[in-house]
Amino acid sequence: LIADRRGRIGWVLSGRLPRRHGFDPTRPAAWHKNSAGWDGWIPQAESPRLLDPPQGLAWSANARVAGGELFAVIGDGDYAPASRARQIRDRLGKLRQATAADLLAIQLDDRADYLAHWHPLLLRALEHAGEADAAALAAGWSGRAAVDDAAYRLLREFDRHVANRAFEMLTVEARSRWPDFRLRAPHRFTEVAWRLLRERPPHLLDPRFPDWDAWLADVAKETVHDLPDECADLARCNWGVVNRARIQHPVSEAVPFLGRFLDMPADSLPGDWSTPRVQSPRFGASERFGVSPGREEQGYLHMPGGQSGHPLSPYYRAGHEAWVRGQATAFLPGVAEHSLRLVPAGD
Repeated sequence: LIADRRGRIGWVLSGRLPRRHGFDPTRPAAWHKNSAGWDGWIPQAESPRLLDPPQGLAWSANARVAGGELFAVIGDGDYAPASRARQIRDRLGKLRQATAADLLAIQLDDRADYLAHWHPLLLRALEHAGEADAAALAAGWSGRAAVDDAAYRLLREFDRHVANRAFEMLTVEARSRWPDFRLRAPHRFTEVAWRLLRERPPHLLDPRFPDWDAWLADVAKETVHDLPDECADLARCNWGVVNRARIQHPVSEAVPFLGRFLDMPADSLPGDWSTPRVQSPRFGASERFGVSPGREEQGYLHMPGGQSGHPLSPYYRAGHEAWVRGQATAFLPGVAEHSLRLVPAGD
Protein backbone atom coordinates (compact mmCIF):
# COMPACT_ATOMS: atom_id res chain seq x y z
CA LEU A 1 0.00 0.00 0.00
CA ILE A 2 1.59 3.26 -1.09
CA ALA A 3 0.94 7.00 -1.11
CA ASP A 4 2.84 9.93 -2.58
CA ARG A 5 3.18 13.60 -1.71
CA ARG A 6 0.41 14.55 -4.15
CA GLY A 7 -2.13 12.35 -2.36
CA ARG A 8 -2.19 9.49 -4.87
CA ILE A 9 -2.64 6.06 -3.30
CA GLY A 10 -2.63 2.49 -4.52
CA TRP A 11 -1.59 -1.12 -4.11
CA VAL A 12 1.32 -2.81 -5.87
CA LEU A 13 3.30 -6.04 -5.59
CA SER A 14 6.90 -5.19 -4.81
CA GLY A 15 8.38 -8.63 -5.52
CA ARG A 16 8.96 -10.45 -8.80
CA LEU A 17 6.37 -12.83 -10.23
CA PRO A 18 7.19 -15.84 -12.41
CA ARG A 19 5.62 -16.08 -15.85
CA ARG A 20 3.65 -19.31 -15.40
CA HIS A 21 2.03 -21.57 -17.95
CA GLY A 22 -0.33 -24.48 -17.52
CA PHE A 23 -1.49 -23.33 -14.07
CA ASP A 24 -4.97 -22.94 -12.67
CA PRO A 25 -4.62 -20.02 -10.21
CA THR A 26 -7.31 -21.46 -7.95
CA ARG A 27 -5.52 -24.77 -7.35
CA PRO A 28 -2.29 -25.66 -5.48
CA ALA A 29 0.79 -26.06 -7.65
CA ALA A 30 1.20 -29.73 -6.66
CA TRP A 31 -2.13 -30.59 -8.35
CA HIS A 32 -1.09 -29.51 -11.83
CA LYS A 33 0.14 -31.64 -14.68
CA ASN A 34 3.79 -31.99 -15.60
CA SER A 35 3.26 -29.56 -18.49
CA ALA A 36 2.88 -26.67 -16.02
CA GLY A 37 5.96 -24.58 -15.35
CA TRP A 38 7.70 -21.20 -15.30
CA ASP A 39 9.19 -19.24 -18.17
CA GLY A 40 11.13 -16.29 -16.84
CA TRP A 41 9.73 -13.33 -14.94
CA ILE A 42 6.85 -10.96 -15.55
CA PRO A 43 8.22 -7.45 -16.31
CA GLN A 44 7.75 -4.99 -13.48
CA ALA A 45 5.62 -2.77 -15.71
CA GLU A 46 3.14 -5.66 -16.10
CA SER A 47 3.09 -6.59 -12.42
CA PRO A 48 -0.40 -6.40 -10.84
CA ARG A 49 -1.24 -3.02 -9.36
CA LEU A 50 -4.30 -0.99 -8.44
CA LEU A 51 -3.64 2.75 -8.55
CA ASP A 52 -5.97 5.66 -7.76
CA PRO A 53 -8.92 3.54 -6.59
CA PRO A 54 -12.18 5.33 -7.43
CA GLN A 55 -13.45 5.22 -3.82
CA GLY A 56 -10.31 7.03 -2.65
CA LEU A 57 -9.41 4.25 -0.19
CA ALA A 58 -6.82 1.49 -0.09
CA TRP A 59 -6.79 -1.39 2.40
CA SER A 60 -5.42 -4.92 2.64
CA ALA A 61 -5.58 -6.81 5.99
CA ASN A 62 -3.92 -9.86 4.39
CA ALA A 63 -7.03 -10.43 2.25
CA ARG A 64 -7.27 -10.75 -1.53
CA VAL A 65 -7.06 -7.35 -3.18
CA ALA A 66 -7.14 -8.17 -6.90
CA GLY A 67 -9.59 -10.18 -8.97
CA GLY A 68 -10.08 -11.19 -12.58
CA GLU A 69 -6.96 -11.26 -14.74
CA LEU A 70 -4.77 -9.87 -11.95
CA PHE A 71 -5.83 -12.71 -9.67
CA ALA A 72 -4.94 -15.21 -12.41
CA VAL A 73 -1.44 -13.75 -12.54
CA ILE A 74 -0.91 -13.78 -8.78
CA GLY A 75 -2.63 -17.05 -7.89
CA ASP A 76 -4.21 -18.09 -4.61
CA GLY A 77 -1.69 -17.69 -1.79
CA ASP A 78 -4.18 -18.78 0.89
CA TYR A 79 -5.42 -15.27 1.59
CA ALA A 80 -7.03 -14.37 4.89
CA PRO A 81 -10.84 -14.28 4.86
CA ALA A 82 -12.22 -10.91 3.85
CA SER A 83 -14.10 -10.16 7.08
CA ARG A 84 -11.39 -8.02 8.68
CA ALA A 85 -10.63 -6.14 5.46
CA ARG A 86 -14.35 -5.52 4.87
CA GLN A 87 -14.80 -4.04 8.34
CA ILE A 88 -11.77 -1.79 7.88
CA ARG A 89 -13.05 -0.68 4.47
CA ASP A 90 -16.49 0.17 5.84
CA ARG A 91 -15.08 2.27 8.69
CA LEU A 92 -12.64 4.07 6.39
CA GLY A 93 -15.50 4.86 4.05
CA LYS A 94 -17.29 6.81 6.80
CA LEU A 95 -14.35 9.17 7.30
CA ARG A 96 -14.22 12.42 5.37
CA GLN A 97 -10.67 13.12 6.56
CA ALA A 98 -8.68 10.58 8.54
CA THR A 99 -6.57 11.56 11.52
CA ALA A 100 -4.12 9.35 13.37
CA ALA A 101 -6.69 8.99 16.16
CA ASP A 102 -9.29 7.79 13.64
CA LEU A 103 -6.95 5.10 12.38
CA LEU A 104 -6.12 3.91 15.89
CA ALA A 105 -9.83 3.59 16.61
CA ILE A 106 -10.17 1.33 13.56
CA GLN A 107 -7.18 -0.77 14.58
CA LEU A 108 -8.74 -1.25 18.02
CA ASP A 109 -12.17 -2.19 16.66
CA ASP A 110 -13.18 -5.54 18.20
CA ARG A 111 -16.74 -5.61 16.87
CA ALA A 112 -17.32 -9.09 15.44
CA ASP A 113 -19.44 -8.12 12.43
CA TYR A 114 -18.43 -11.30 10.63
CA LEU A 115 -20.02 -13.57 13.25
CA ALA A 116 -23.18 -11.49 13.63
CA HIS A 117 -25.05 -13.42 10.94
CA TRP A 118 -24.23 -16.69 12.73
CA HIS A 119 -25.82 -15.46 15.95
CA PRO A 120 -29.52 -16.10 15.10
CA LEU A 121 -28.55 -19.50 13.72
CA LEU A 122 -26.82 -20.43 16.98
CA LEU A 123 -29.80 -19.33 19.07
CA ARG A 124 -32.22 -21.48 17.02
CA ALA A 125 -29.85 -24.45 17.10
CA LEU A 126 -29.43 -24.23 20.89
CA GLU A 127 -33.19 -24.06 21.40
CA HIS A 128 -33.67 -27.06 19.11
CA ALA A 129 -30.98 -28.93 21.05
CA GLY A 130 -32.66 -28.20 24.39
CA GLU A 131 -29.65 -26.22 25.66
CA ALA A 132 -31.66 -23.51 27.44
CA ASP A 133 -28.82 -22.21 29.63
CA ALA A 134 -26.49 -21.89 26.67
CA ALA A 135 -29.21 -20.17 24.64
CA ALA A 136 -29.73 -17.62 27.42
CA LEU A 137 -25.98 -17.02 27.56
CA ALA A 138 -25.69 -16.58 23.78
CA ALA A 139 -28.64 -14.18 23.71
CA GLY A 140 -26.64 -11.72 25.81
CA TRP A 141 -23.78 -11.39 23.33
CA SER A 142 -22.30 -7.88 23.22
CA GLY A 143 -21.53 -8.03 19.50
CA ARG A 144 -17.82 -7.80 20.24
CA ALA A 145 -14.85 -10.11 20.74
CA ALA A 146 -14.58 -8.81 24.30
CA VAL A 147 -12.46 -10.49 26.97
CA ASP A 148 -15.38 -10.72 29.42
CA ASP A 149 -17.85 -12.10 26.88
CA ALA A 150 -18.58 -15.84 27.23
CA ALA A 151 -21.20 -15.61 24.49
CA TYR A 152 -18.57 -14.57 21.93
CA ARG A 153 -16.42 -17.60 22.70
CA LEU A 154 -19.45 -19.87 22.30
CA LEU A 155 -20.46 -18.24 19.01
CA ARG A 156 -16.94 -18.42 17.63
CA GLU A 157 -16.63 -22.11 18.54
CA PHE A 158 -20.01 -22.81 16.94
CA ASP A 159 -18.75 -21.29 13.69
CA ARG A 160 -15.61 -23.47 13.90
CA HIS A 161 -17.55 -26.65 14.69
CA VAL A 162 -20.02 -26.04 11.86
CA ALA A 163 -17.20 -25.53 9.35
CA ASN A 164 -15.30 -28.64 10.48
CA ARG A 165 -18.38 -30.88 10.48
CA ALA A 166 -19.48 -29.58 7.08
CA PHE A 167 -16.00 -30.25 5.70
CA GLU A 168 -16.14 -33.81 7.04
CA MET A 169 -19.46 -34.37 5.26
CA LEU A 170 -18.14 -33.13 1.93
CA THR A 171 -14.91 -35.14 2.14
CA VAL A 172 -16.20 -38.38 3.64
CA GLU A 173 -15.69 -40.35 0.42
CA ALA A 174 -12.13 -39.08 -0.06
CA ARG A 175 -11.26 -39.83 3.57
CA SER A 176 -12.66 -43.35 3.28
CA ARG A 177 -10.58 -44.02 0.16
CA TRP A 178 -7.38 -42.47 1.54
CA PRO A 179 -7.61 -42.84 5.34
CA ASP A 180 -3.94 -42.01 5.88
CA PHE A 181 -4.17 -38.65 4.11
CA ARG A 182 -4.87 -35.84 6.55
CA LEU A 183 -7.53 -33.46 5.29
CA ARG A 184 -8.12 -30.16 7.11
CA ALA A 185 -10.81 -27.56 6.51
CA PRO A 186 -9.23 -24.47 4.88
CA HIS A 187 -9.46 -21.25 6.86
CA ARG A 188 -11.93 -19.78 4.38
CA PHE A 189 -14.15 -22.87 4.33
CA THR A 190 -16.50 -21.15 6.76
CA GLU A 191 -17.96 -19.28 3.75
CA VAL A 192 -18.74 -22.61 2.08
CA ALA A 193 -20.36 -23.85 5.29
CA TRP A 194 -22.55 -20.76 5.42
CA ARG A 195 -23.72 -21.36 1.84
CA LEU A 196 -24.55 -24.97 2.70
CA LEU A 197 -26.71 -23.81 5.59
CA ARG A 198 -28.41 -21.19 3.44
CA GLU A 199 -29.23 -23.59 0.57
CA ARG A 200 -29.43 -26.84 2.61
CA PRO A 201 -28.96 -29.37 -0.23
CA PRO A 202 -30.49 -32.67 0.98
CA HIS A 203 -28.00 -34.85 -0.92
CA LEU A 204 -25.06 -33.40 1.06
CA LEU A 205 -26.61 -33.86 4.51
CA ASP A 206 -25.13 -36.45 6.87
CA PRO A 207 -27.59 -39.40 6.51
CA ARG A 208 -27.68 -39.87 10.30
CA PHE A 209 -29.88 -36.77 10.57
CA PRO A 210 -33.42 -36.27 9.23
CA ASP A 211 -32.86 -32.63 8.27
CA TRP A 212 -30.42 -29.75 8.51
CA ASP A 213 -32.02 -28.39 11.69
CA ALA A 214 -31.31 -31.67 13.47
CA TRP A 215 -27.72 -31.58 12.20
CA LEU A 216 -27.26 -28.02 13.45
CA ALA A 217 -28.73 -28.90 16.84
CA ASP A 218 -26.20 -31.71 17.17
CA VAL A 219 -23.35 -29.35 16.27
CA ALA A 220 -24.63 -26.80 18.81
CA LYS A 221 -24.79 -29.43 21.55
CA GLU A 222 -21.25 -30.55 20.74
CA THR A 223 -20.08 -26.91 20.90
CA VAL A 224 -21.65 -26.37 24.33
CA HIS A 225 -20.04 -29.43 25.88
CA ASP A 226 -16.65 -29.12 24.16
CA LEU A 227 -15.14 -26.82 26.78
CA PRO A 228 -11.45 -25.90 26.56
CA ASP A 229 -9.14 -27.12 29.32
CA GLU A 230 -8.96 -23.62 30.82
CA CYS A 231 -12.70 -23.55 31.57
CA ALA A 232 -14.61 -25.21 34.41
CA ASP A 233 -18.09 -24.26 33.20
CA LEU A 234 -19.78 -22.58 30.26
CA ALA A 235 -20.90 -19.35 31.96
CA ARG A 236 -17.42 -18.40 33.14
CA CYS A 237 -15.65 -19.51 29.96
CA ASN A 238 -15.29 -16.03 28.50
CA TRP A 239 -13.15 -15.03 25.57
CA GLY A 240 -10.37 -13.65 27.74
CA VAL A 241 -9.81 -17.06 29.33
CA VAL A 242 -8.79 -18.67 26.04
CA ASN A 243 -7.52 -15.68 24.05
CA ARG A 244 -4.41 -14.97 26.11
CA ALA A 245 -1.14 -13.72 24.68
CA ARG A 246 1.69 -16.23 24.32
CA ILE A 247 4.58 -13.98 23.29
CA GLN A 248 7.55 -16.18 24.02
CA HIS A 249 11.29 -15.69 23.85
CA PRO A 250 12.99 -18.40 21.73
CA VAL A 251 15.04 -19.47 24.74
CA SER A 252 12.00 -19.98 26.96
CA GLU A 253 10.39 -22.19 24.32
CA ALA A 254 13.34 -24.56 24.80
CA VAL A 255 13.72 -23.94 28.56
CA PRO A 256 10.16 -23.25 29.85
CA PHE A 257 11.08 -22.33 33.43
CA LEU A 258 12.84 -19.21 32.07
CA GLY A 259 9.52 -17.95 30.71
CA ARG A 260 8.79 -15.88 33.83
CA PHE A 261 11.92 -13.84 33.10
CA LEU A 262 11.86 -13.76 29.29
CA ASP A 263 8.25 -13.84 28.10
CA MET A 264 5.67 -11.09 27.90
CA PRO A 265 2.72 -11.36 30.33
CA ALA A 266 -0.10 -13.75 29.37
CA ASP A 267 -2.66 -10.95 29.03
CA SER A 268 -6.27 -11.52 28.04
CA LEU A 269 -6.72 -9.99 24.60
CA PRO A 270 -9.85 -8.54 22.97
CA GLY A 271 -10.32 -9.01 19.25
CA ASP A 272 -9.80 -12.00 16.99
CA TRP A 273 -8.65 -12.99 13.50
CA SER A 274 -11.91 -11.69 11.96
CA THR A 275 -11.86 -8.23 13.59
CA PRO A 276 -9.65 -5.21 12.83
CA ARG A 277 -8.17 -5.67 16.32
CA VAL A 278 -6.50 -8.86 15.16
CA GLN A 279 -5.15 -10.68 18.21
CA SER A 280 -4.81 -14.32 19.20
CA PRO A 281 -2.36 -16.22 21.45
CA ARG A 282 0.28 -16.66 18.75
CA PHE A 283 -0.78 -14.25 16.01
CA GLY A 284 -1.69 -10.60 15.98
CA ALA A 285 -0.69 -7.03 15.29
CA SER A 286 3.09 -7.00 15.66
CA GLU A 287 2.85 -3.23 15.55
CA ARG A 288 0.29 -0.48 15.16
CA PHE A 289 1.19 2.96 13.98
CA GLY A 290 -0.34 5.92 12.26
CA VAL A 291 1.37 9.13 11.25
CA SER A 292 0.63 11.94 8.84
CA PRO A 293 3.68 13.63 7.24
CA GLY A 294 4.10 17.07 8.79
CA ARG A 295 1.97 16.10 11.78
CA GLU A 296 4.33 13.59 13.37
CA GLU A 297 3.54 14.90 16.86
CA GLN A 298 0.01 13.50 16.46
CA GLY A 299 1.22 10.04 15.48
CA TYR A 300 1.31 6.90 17.58
CA LEU A 301 3.26 3.65 17.69
CA HIS A 302 2.45 0.37 19.44
CA MET A 303 4.77 -2.60 19.85
CA PRO A 304 3.99 -5.76 21.87
CA GLY A 305 7.54 -5.75 23.24
CA GLY A 306 10.17 -3.19 24.14
CA GLN A 307 13.10 -1.93 22.09
CA SER A 308 15.73 -3.67 24.21
CA GLY A 309 16.53 -7.34 23.83
CA HIS A 310 18.08 -7.53 27.28
CA PRO A 311 15.66 -9.07 29.84
CA LEU A 312 17.11 -6.96 32.67
CA SER A 313 16.68 -3.69 30.79
CA PRO A 314 13.79 -1.43 31.86
CA TYR A 315 12.98 -1.18 28.13
CA TYR A 316 12.62 -4.93 27.58
CA ARG A 317 8.85 -4.81 28.15
CA ALA A 318 8.38 -1.06 27.68
CA GLY A 319 5.23 -0.31 25.70
CA HIS A 320 3.70 -3.77 26.12
CA GLU A 321 0.92 -2.63 28.43
CA ALA A 322 0.01 0.23 26.09
CA TRP A 323 -0.21 -2.29 23.22
CA VAL A 324 -2.54 -4.51 25.26
CA ARG A 325 -4.75 -1.64 26.44
CA GLY A 326 -4.72 0.25 23.15
CA GLN A 327 -3.33 3.40 24.75
CA ALA A 328 -1.69 5.69 22.20
CA THR A 329 2.09 5.90 22.55
CA ALA A 330 3.87 8.85 20.95
CA PHE A 331 5.37 8.20 17.53
CA LEU A 332 8.17 10.71 18.11
CA PRO A 333 10.91 10.06 20.67
CA GLY A 334 10.77 11.81 24.02
CA VAL A 335 13.54 13.50 25.94
CA ALA A 336 16.78 11.46 25.92
CA GLU A 337 17.25 9.64 29.24
CA HIS A 338 20.50 7.81 28.49
CA SER A 339 23.45 8.18 26.16
CA LEU A 340 25.93 5.61 24.93
CA ARG A 341 29.52 6.75 24.46
CA LEU A 342 31.90 4.77 22.22
CA VAL A 343 35.43 5.47 23.42
CA PRO A 344 38.42 4.42 21.27
CA ALA A 345 40.79 1.96 22.91
CA GLY A 346 43.61 3.65 24.82
CA ASP A 347 41.72 6.88 25.57
